[in-house]
Amino acid sequence: MITLEFLLTSLVVVLIPGTGVVYTVSTGLTRGRRASIFAAVGCTAGILPHLVATILGLAAVMHTSALAFQILKYAGVAYMLYLAFATWRDRSAFSVDGSMSKTSAIGLMGKAFLLNILNPKLTIFFLAFLPQFVDPASTRPLIDLHVLSLVFMAMTFVVFVIYGFLAYGFRQFVIESARVQSALRYGFASAFAALGARLAASER
Repeated sequence: MITLEFLLTSLVVVLIPGTGVVYTVSTGLTRGRRASIFAAVGCTAGILPHLVATILGLAAVMHTSALAFQILKYAGVAYMLYLAFATWRDRSAFSVDGSMSKTSAIGLMGKAFLLNILNPKLTIFFLAFLPQFVDPASTRPLIDLHVLSLVFMAMTFVVFVIYGFLAYGFRQFVIESARVQSALRYGFASAFAALGARLAASER
């Protein structure tokens, strides 16, 4: 069940930059190492509903219902455009003070959670991806799907934390340069906007 092929394929999928990676990296740069962990937690939690939907068969409904897919898709587009606008406007994100309140930690996780839960293509992806690694002869396919899902989530969390920590390593360089701060702010805003546009143009 948990084969080398599954682990390597999952690693490639997790490593590919997407909304979660962009958000975690931007959080590591702008708010610090601890904040990037909260972002990684939120991004990982955001894929849980999609995995549950796959296991329960709800993904099949999403795949066949154009209306359900479109509603969730455009909600995700709107949220990514909101993040792009908020990132573009936020000029205080690179504060040297890396302290965080409990509320801000919850806010970071909440934003990351919404990023992934509002992406309907994740549900379709898991519907196509996970069953490939379940042995047709297995007497407990649902348990196998649960185990595969947990492994995938664990890999997602670890990789995203690494992304955040690597970003944090460049934080001091960023703090010392107003020009770099401005470029990154516009860069991340553009990345969120581009990801939103790509989701808007996507088909099932």
